[in-house]
Amino acid sequence: MTVNETINEGERRRWNDEHWTSAWPKRETMTSHVTPYLIDAARPEPGHRVLDVGSGAGIAALRAAAAVGPTGTVVGADISAPLVDYARRRAAAEAATTVRFVVRDVQQEPIDDQPFDLAISQFGVMFFEDPVEAFANIRSHVVPGGRLAFACWQSMDRNPWFIGRALAAFTAPPPAPAPGKSPTGPFAFADADSVLSVLSDAGWSDPLSKPHQVEALIAEEAIVDDDQLRFLGIPDEHLDEARAAVDRHLDPLRRDGDLIAAPLAFHIFTATA
Repeated sequence: MTVNETINEGERRRWNDEHWTSAWPKRETMTSHVTPYLIDAARPEPGHRVLDVGSGAGIAALRAAAAVGPTGTVVGADISAPLVDYARRRAAAEAATTVRFVVRDVQQEPIDDQPFDLAISQFGVMFFEDPVEAFANIRSHVVPGGRLAFACWQSMDRNPWFIGRALAAFTAPPPAPAPGKSPTGPFAFADADSVLSVLSDAGWSDPLSKPHQVEALIAEEAIVDDDQLRFLGIPDEHLDEARAAVDRHLDPLRRDGDLIAAPLAFHIFTATA
């Protein structure tokens, strides 16, 4: 299949930037607090074939591999070549032989080893320009009666660890989506009702959402550091001002030992093929 690289072009560029993805191990110390909730909702069983959409550095895929055991398989698919490389190294270090990772745009590309019994995603499905097309493609990979489970952030207001608003005075606003395209980003699926409609339109049955909130005690670098501020386009001459704005934003969340008590508010969505 010929891949149309104009589809999800902005996200393709961002998630293949080596500098952006090099910070992922820090961020994962926060997002990994959600993994048990995702796996619990997904209910992988021994022998299941699992597709992990937007698998990132592989943490959810590896937990799923442990659940499906030696008779099951897991395929992690991500648009990011650097993160797929990271996930492959992690799988090799854990001697996880039943999981593999591939570079794919799941909105439009087929995944080998289908059909799958289960599709999962941990913060990996909010970056599709056409989510109905993407979820229809995912559904085409899952056996009738198979399951879908994924985690997405609730609103920005319920996730005060997010520093975007603190940096609004220093960064350009995100570009508007192209005509006919949906906005993308970490909070693109914050409205649960709209996500349930997307799933129904994509042909999934019995879509459900369940809200959760947990507190993660994490180092500040899991949220932001000076390198990330530079990557976001803040010039060195404004770095001190931007850092001060971030500090003010995060001050209510600070705890002893320079740790951040981050409330993580997220939805777990489930549906049936």
